[in-house]
Amino acid sequence: MAEDENKQLITRDYLAIERTRLANERTFLAYFRTAVVFLSAGFAVVQLEALEEIHLVGWFLLCLSPVILAVGGVRLVQVRRQIRKYYNE
Repeated sequence: MAEDENKQLITRDYLAIERTRLANERTFLAYFRTAVVFLSAGFAVVQLEALEEIHLVGWFLLCLSPVILAVGGVRLVQVRRQIRKYYNE
């Protein structure tokens, strides 16, 4: 009986770690999606002559897009390392 409880605990912990990994990937995809939206919005603002008054906003969005993507990538790697560290202990 004690072995069944121990095995169930191990399975439950494994599933919790998998949920955490998937949540980490979803978070990165949200960063990626935001970066793509900023990139496309910035490109549209810069290209449209009707929006000439706010070209600076377009350039800001274009510059901010890779920053957001980099932050998402760094967070992905940091959390992945924390998960591996916790799992290996």
